[in-house]
Amino acid sequence: MRATARVLVYSDDASTREQVRLAAGRRPAADLPPVEFTECATLPAVLKELDLGGIDLCVLDGEAVPAGGMGVCRQIKDEIFNCPPVLLLMGRPQDAWLATWSRADAAVTLPVDPVEFADALAGLLRKRLAIGA
Repeated sequence: MRATARVLVYSDDASTREQVRLAAGRRPAADLPPVEFTECATLPAVLKELDLGGIDLCVLDGEAVPAGGMGVCRQIKDEIFNCPPVLLLMGRPQDAWLATWSRADAAVTLPVDPVEFADALAGLLRKRLAIGA
């Protein structure tokens, strides 16, 4: 098993980034390595981190401003080779069609529900890290 899984969290709102960290905990599931978070508050910071490599999963806030997570998701899916899976945070369940448009791999609603979020995060990490596949 890898030492850590690197998760990029993008939101302009520090409390949303904190919700994500608290919901995931140190390890979202017993069969996964501990999670190391990289927090970004701007699109340029997201792109820089992805260019550096080593990110296993992205959590993007669809409500972020000025660059919303849905647009960011679509952009990185187009521009980043072997783009990590994306878990999108949506403001409303009715925005699920936009999550599909953005090509997010999974989506959950805000505020972050710890159980729903940890399950979605763990499922995407298992696929990315090929655990239990």
